[in-house]
Amino acid sequence: MALMMSVSGVRGVVGQTLTPGLAVDLGCAFGTLLGGGQVVIGRDSRPSGPMIEAAVVAGLLATGCEPVLLGVASTPAIALMVSRLHAAGGIVITASHNPIPYNGIKFLTDEGLAPPPERARQLFDLHQSRAFKLVDATSVHKPRVEPTAARTHVQAALGIVDQPGIAARGFHVVLDSVNGAGGEEGLMLLEQLGCRVAHLNGEPTGLFAHTPEPLAENLTDLCDAVRREGACAGFAQDPDADRLAIVDETGRYVGEEYTLALQARYMFETHPGSAAANLSTSRMIDDLAAAAGGPCRVYRSPVGEANVVATMKQHGCVFGGEGNGGVIDPRVGVVRDSLVAMAIVLQLMARTGKRLSTLVDEIPRYVMLKTKFECTQERIARVLAAVRERYRQEKVNDSDGVRVDFADGWVHVRGSNTEPIIRIIAEAATRERADELVGQIQAIASRL
Repeated sequence: MALMMSVSGVRGVVGQTLTPGLAVDLGCAFGTLLGGGQVVIGRDSRPSGPMIEAAVVAGLLATGCEPVLLGVASTPAIALMVSRLHAAGGIVITASHNPIPYNGIKFLTDEGLAPPPERARQLFDLHQSRAFKLVDATSVHKPRVEPTAARTHVQAALGIVDQPGIAARGFHVVLDSVNGAGGEEGLMLLEQLGCRVAHLNGEPTGLFAHTPEPLAENLTDLCDAVRREGACAGFAQDPDADRLAIVDETGRYVGEEYTLALQARYMFETHPGSAAANLSTSRMIDDLAAAAGGPCRVYRSPVGEANVVATMKQHGCVFGGEGNGGVIDPRVGVVRDSLVAMAIVLQLMARTGKRLSTLVDEIPRYVMLKTKFECTQERIARVLAAVRERYRQEKVNDSDGVRVDFADGWVHVRGSNTEPIIRIIAEAATRERADELVGQIQAIASRL
């Protein structure tokens, strides 16, 4: 994998494209961009994390910043601590759902958000030019350890739900933390919500017990455990705990798209207002908004957490998220958050008295297909132009690649922010129609 540098941060293979020297330079660039101040740093549980952290810290110290070290912590906890500590910025050392050989460096603004594109360009220009502003020996600060991130994050998530009401139900759940950063926080949250928890892969070793992306094929052990335990739900975190996939009480993999849909069901009923979701997210949330009526509506954004949050701010949305299992509740923070997702799902179950499978089956169902193939940036541009021209008579949104909406479905074509690939996502009421939409795009791409 080539080194990827984008608004989503930097990601590569440790010892090949992602090296300690690169991490030091990126720390210097970020410190120069900030001009000093506190910088909150946390990491997921990968074995390479301490090495990358030490290198980044060296770069920050060299530019007069004051590193605040959280150790192993979830991405939403790190983002929350940036705002709580009024820090100048933050750094998350994580490769999210990528396998163990990978790691990454994600930069955060003083709001705990990924930087906007122009700010990211400034950062990478500084890195490229090596125009670092280094301080002398008397201006080098000492890193400070901050041990309260997990507790702070859990308390924030508990604050948006009826903790006694959920606890009274005595839910039995299974949590799979994939040996990532979210195990301590996830277990703490569920236990404080009165749940009896069977915890799978809770040790933060970074030696992932299964392929870490929370997809159906990687969560067979979780599905089996839910059935074996007689649990009411199964929750699967990704390594940095910003995404959540769900298994219902029958052991059925519900998936990641329903994480946001279930939050939408609860929020539209109890906190009526608008929501934001990216262009690749299911129409389920639009159907739920239409059913709720009144002020409930959905605004679409380009893919990317920062883009969703920008749309939320623009339209005063009460919540938002992405169909990859990421929900965003500004009452807790402005990043995707698996703890918020778990708390809201349990709140919805407690409020309605319904089983998880029933709640899922009450939401309009679609078939979503996702595929991808390697593609150079030049070819991606040609494919997008051809798709835009082919469907110019339809409803087209080209704020991020090209999304085409039809009465009976939609298809979204875009280049990845983190890999040299093109993605095709289609959703329709039937598998046949979704296949047809994907096939149409593949046919266009094959000619270019």
